[in-house]
Amino acid sequence: MKFSNVKLVITDMDGTLLNSNHEVSDQFFNLFRKLKEHNILFCAASGRPLYGILDKLSNIKDDILIVAENGGLTLKNDEVLLSTEIQKENLEKINKALNTIENVNAVYCTKDKAYTTSTSEKLLELLSEYYKNHERIDSPESITAPIYKIALFHEISSEKYLYPHLQHLESEFKVKVSANHWVDISENNANKGYAVELIQDKYNISPDETMVFGDYNNDIEMLKKAHFSYAMENAHPLVKQTANYSTHSNDDFGVEKILELLINEKESN
Repeated sequence: MKFSNVKLVITDMDGTLLNSNHEVSDQFFNLFRKLKEHNILFCAASGRPLYGILDKLSNIKDDILIVAENGGLTLKNDEVLLSTEIQKENLEKINKALNTIENVNAVYCTKDKAYTTSTSEKLLELLSEYYKNHERIDSPESITAPIYKIALFHEISSEKYLYPHLQHLESEFKVKVSANHWVDISENNANKGYAVELIQDKYNISPDETMVFGDYNNDIEMLKKAHFSYAMENAHPLVKQTANYSTHSNDDFGVEKILELLINEKESN
């Protein structure tokens, strides 16, 4: 397998392309221009909402594909390629399960806004970064827009205190530890791997021609769709087990260093 064959680059955002200050580097934007010159498609795939991804990549938004809400929404410009909302009867089933768990803080994610019933000051502070368009409500039943994902926040550890109480839902839903404080629930087909496969089919690109970067468990499905799959140095152990390759951390330009190698090989050919 050669870098010169790569036609599609996909990267997660938080913990991967974004540094610990939630910033995209100037170096990446310079590299992106070269990717475009070599006709390499770029896709940002994140648990973030659409508006949160657009906020970070606003100056290149017209030239990229976006997989938002862990695969619940996939778009190219204003064209919706995939939309997988949580069905009403499934929302009721998930909410019933959540009512049995202590210290769980739910965020209901729609295309344009996030809603929460939580009063956690730590969560509300984080929402300003991850879900700028958010609103506190009294009941999830007041939400009328389609819900693509329920993001569950725990102030100490989602993997330790939330995930064990949600594992029984995995036979019906996609339940993913997406960060230290977060567990995400969505419909089974609302995952990054399903979205990546759709993109590959649409543009006639094989896994051997695909490069993917990720750091947490919600990236595992999409890492499996690429030969050039990279785990960040700061990645969860399961991600490191899944990926074929590794790179430096998000604070040490791990994505950018591999993209430089990719572009150098493209230019040498």
